Order: sequence, then structure tokens, then C-alpha cells
Amino acid sequence: MTNSQRKILVTSALPYANGPIHLGHMLEYIQTDIWSRYQKLRGHECHYICADDAHGTPIMLKAQQMGITPEEMIAQVQKEHEQDFADFNIQFDNFHSTHSDENRELSTQIYLKLREGGYIKSKTISQLFDPEKEMFLPDRFVKGTCPKCKSEDQYGDNCDNCGATYSTTDLINPYSSVSGATPVMKDSEHFFFDLPAFETMLGEWLSSGSMQPEIANKLREWFEQGLQQWDISRDAPYFGFEIPDQPGKFFYVWLDAPIGYMGSFKNLCDRRDDINFDDFWAKDSTAELYHFIGKDIVNFHGLFWPAVLDGAGIRKPTAIFAHGYVTVNGAKMSKSKGTFIKARTYLDNLDPEYLRYYYAAKLNNRVDDLDLNLEDFAQRVNSDLVGKLVNLASRTAGFISKRFDGKLAKINDTSLTEAFLAKQETIAELYETREFGKAMREIMALADLANAYVAEAAPWQLIKQEDKQEEAHQVCSNALNLFRILVTYLKPVLPTLAANVESFLQITLTWDNLDQDLAGHEIAKFKALMQRIEMKSIEAIIESSTENLQVTQTEAPKEEAVQTELEKEPLAPEITFDDFAKIDLRIALIAKAEHIEKANKLLRLELDLGGETKQVFAGIKSAYAPEDLIGKHTVMVANLAPRKMKFGESEGMVLAAGPGGKDIWILEPHAGAKPGMRVM
Repeated sequence: MTNSQRKILVTSALPYANGPIHLGHMLEYIQTDIWSRYQKLRGHECHYICADDAHGTPIMLKAQQMGITPEEMIAQVQKEHEQDFADFNIQFDNFHSTHSDENRELSTQIYLKLREGGYIKSKTISQLFDPEKEMFLPDRFVKGTCPKCKSEDQYGDNCDNCGATYSTTDLINPYSSVSGATPVMKDSEHFFFDLPAFETMLGEWLSSGSMQPEIANKLREWFEQGLQQWDISRDAPYFGFEIPDQPGKFFYVWLDAPIGYMGSFKNLCDRRDDINFDDFWAKDSTAELYHFIGKDIVNFHGLFWPAVLDGAGIRKPTAIFAHGYVTVNGAKMSKSKGTFIKARTYLDNLDPEYLRYYYAAKLNNRVDDLDLNLEDFAQRVNSDLVGKLVNLASRTAGFISKRFDGKLAKINDTSLTEAFLAKQETIAELYETREFGKAMREIMALADLANAYVAEAAPWQLIKQEDKQEEAHQVCSNALNLFRILVTYLKPVLPTLAANVESFLQITLTWDNLDQDLAGHEIAKFKALMQRIEMKSIEAIIESSTENLQVTQTEAPKEEAVQTELEKEPLAPEITFDDFAKIDLRIALIAKAEHIEKANKLLRLELDLGGETKQVFAGIKSAYAPEDLIGKHTVMVANLAPRKMKFGESEGMVLAAGPGGKDIWILEPHAGAKPGMRVM
């Protein structure tokens, strides 16, 4: 270990164990992986750890829906997550779970230290309770009418329509999103972390440079409103860790989730003799600790987490790095447009290194959102990686193998090599400060220089001239040496390409050997390193990601955290073809549409089937105004038995798709469709 070697522990936010990884998630893991790979490339002791976030009410309820235990569900999801990450070349030193012995032990220890320090308070609170499910309801599991703008089907803590925040008890006509029942108020003793006791420490923390300025400024708004004690307990039934000495009371998921960083690292330390847990987590630790997170969870990481650590006598992070969201083609990821792309769908169609490079090319150290423009994605990868980088080797390597016994020449003119090496400190600083986009631009500017050099020297012409053989050997060897430097610079971003280049050049690419002299060095025969992106592959991803004719249900996210993944309902029991053949799907004209007084979700529709009119109550009020529907054609189940409802008799069902809320779309047939026509 040299004096300059650093000890670094780096984490990504823990993916929630209730669904698959998508390309929005992948931004963070790719960003963190590039940074940690860079640190390892520089010879530092760097450990990159993560875990599945496996606790909370949504996981408990989803497991119930699936008819399996929460433990079975999170084990299945973790296996899928780990495979997705591995296939995207995310190089965790350890990937664990918050539902682990290590995390239970550490969560208990930290809680007891906080309690001993006088930082845990208890008080009785009144909370909405689902009388059918016999469970207290987190805010996100209560819906109703916004007290400010009167929009219906809004969550219990904030309105998607007007942006208002409010108490769950302020909702008009509240109902449980778990059972549909009207909740009642019920008292329960809860345990609170005394966040206001850490106000001075947190003020200093936010001024220390440990967070990006825009995030620190945002978090200071909490001080203006006055810091509040933080509820860290939940009542049974709940999937999580039981609080010591408090049967039926559980740690709220957001208490033990960040402790999961420590639990995952402890699991790694227990399996290795060369890493000491306290070296990284003790109060006086000199190791560096960095958290990469999304901007949606900065409150927990920037306020609650450092306060909990401080209260428990544990070191705080060196820095927390937040990033923005991913949009696709300039808009929020959308299932209906096929731009809500799962990691596995991408991997089934394209090389993961394409996305690693594209994200790197657009990332900076701020909290800006990143747009994955699919056309620009294809053009940039084809231009930079195939046209500039790989092309440099493919244009010259064959001559070395065929004409010069596979051996490189001693380069006489090293001016280009020196220009390339002169950029290493600039590129290193850009990696270190997470300015990956600027680093990629620096590297591709060098690639342009190398390609211009090869184009001007034209070795394919020199090789035809008997007296120009040595010059051709010089040009091709120089080009491959420049290629080697470029790929070394890109190794944190493109690890698979780098490994293939190492096999081709028969050398290990390290930062320390950037200036290595390869005169007389033998290389292997060149093989194609990367293919161009064809738009048909992107079209296949869009097609596979577009959800048609699937009725999906919004699943409440992890409490108080923004979750972008909306899960599909478990599949219903199989039916036979004969069962399906009984369904009579017909084109219907929406002749009339109107609101129903006191109905939260329903609109009353009169559907014209070509002479016959049927009344249908459709749960699409959150997405459509009645006046927008009149005159449209749609598809309905015409032979559904009438169903008596509170507002009258419903004589069919309209087909619609979408995750819920405003994102519901009725099926609209082509312009030539006529009322009464059967849909085959």
C-alpha cells in the first residue's frame, strides 16, 4: 500500500425489492460503477456495496397477492436484480439484502444507542385504520379527494394535480387503496427520533460541502419550517424488524434501509480477512464514504441519516452525490409509449456497454435530469464507439498481423502519444469530480486526432509501396498505441470492451502503464470489437415495452419515497380457449358520458352498439373528462352479465390500459370501425 492509496467505501441507493430494474434505475448504478472502477483503476482500495431494500408494507401486500411469503418474494426479486446488474457489468464487491442478520443486529444496536442518548421519544398518535384488513394505513395507502383542488383519487399526503401537501385526515371521502374500505381513526403508541436535537449539527453538515449546493439549499428549507420529530415505528402487520422490547412494533423501512449499507459491508468484512468494518465506520475513521442517490431521497440521506449516525456515535458520509431522473425522448418514461424500458428488455436486444457510454457521455456532477433520446443514442454510439474508437484499430491491426508478424514497431515520432498522455490528469480530475460527460468529450477529441492522423497517413496506400513498408508499420503501430491509451481512459465506462482489447493487445490496461513502450510487442489477431446499433433493435425494445390490452393497477410505492416502478397485478388463474371464446368484444360509440355525484372513480357512459344502447360505469374518471369522451369509439365486453352497483346497473365493461391515475387509456379502434362490429 502506497502513501497515496485511499480507502474508499461507495454505495448506490438500495433498489426496492418489489419489482424489476428499469433504465431509470440503471443511471445510478452505471454512474456509481464508473466512479468506483475509476478509483480501482488508480490503485485505490475501493469497495462498492449495495443491497436490496426488502422491508415495508408494499412488499408485505404484494407477497400476499402472489400467495407467497415476503421472504420468498424478496429472494426471487434479488436473484433477478443481481442478474440484471451483472449483465450490465455493474461490479459490486457485495450485493446483500436489508432483510439480513447483519442489518437486524446493526439496526438494533443503533436504535438502542439512540434510546440511551435520549433521542427516542414515544407518543400516542391517531392514524387511519383499515377495518377490513385490520391494519394502520401509511399515507400512500389512503386515497381520496384533494381538500384544495377537489381532484379525486389523490394520495393521502399530496395531490398530483395541484401539488398541495396536507394531512391524510384532511382528505375528502378517504378510502383504503388496499381494500377500498372507508378508514377509521385509531390511536396507537409510536416511537420518534428526535431530529430537532441535531439542528446545529445538521446546519454545519449542510455547510460543509458534503452535498451539492442545490441539494443543501433545498434541505435548508426544512429548517425554515422547523425540524420535526421523525416517526420511526410501524404497527403490525408489517414486514420488517421488530423493535426491541416492543412486541407488535416494527422499525419503519426508512430507518433500517440506510443501515443496510452498513449491513452489506459487514457481510463482506465477515467473509474477508483483509477488510476491517471499523476502519470504515468508526467515529474516527479516516476512510472515505460516498453515497450515490437519486434526488427523490435526499431528505432521508441528507438529514435523517447523518443525524441518526451522529446520535449513535458513528461517522457521517464524506459526501452524498445526488443525480436527476431519466426521461426518454424528452418525456417521462411511459408504458403506453414503450419508453418504460426494463433492464432485461434492453439486455435482450442491445449491448449494455452502449448504454453505459451514452449515460457517461451525458452525466455531470449536478442534479440535472438526463434524457435518453433513442435516436441520438444510436447516432452517438455508432459515431463515437464504432466510427471513432473501434475503427481506429480495425483500420490498422490487420496490416500488423499480415505484414509485420503481429509485432509493433518502435515509434519514432511520439508527438501524438505525448499529446494523449498530457490529458491524463485532466481526464482523471473529470472522473474524480463525476464530470463524466466532459471526460468523454476529451477522450473523443483525442480519438478525432488519431483518426485524422491515420486518414492523412493512409497506411492502406503506403502498404502497396515497397519503399514505404517501414512507414506503414510506424503508422499502424502508432495508431494501435493511441487506441490503447484511449481504451485505458475508457476502461471504467467500457469494461467488456477493455477486456477484449487486453486480449487483442496482450497487455493489461492500467493507468500506471499508459506510457509503456510497446516496441517489438506482439499482438493477437484482430477480431471485431463492437457492432453498430441498428434502429430495428431499438424498435424491438419499444415494441416489447409497450403494454397493450393489459389492465394494470397502481401499486403504492415505498412509504414517503418516490417509486417510478408501477407493478402489474399477478396473473389470474388460467382459463381455457372455450372460456375466452365466450367473451363478446364489440365496437361501441360513446353516445353520452357524465359525472356521478359522490363517485370517486366512476363515469356513467351510454354506449351505442349499433342500435342497442347499454349503460356502463367505468373507473376512468381520473384520466378523462366526460366531454372528452362523447363521440369516441371504444371496445367493450358486450355480453357481461349486468351488475348492480351503488349508482345503478352496469351492463358491460369498457377495455382500458394503463398504470392508473391520469395514465389510463380506453381502447380506441381505427377510424373505419362501426358501432356493433365484433372485435376478433
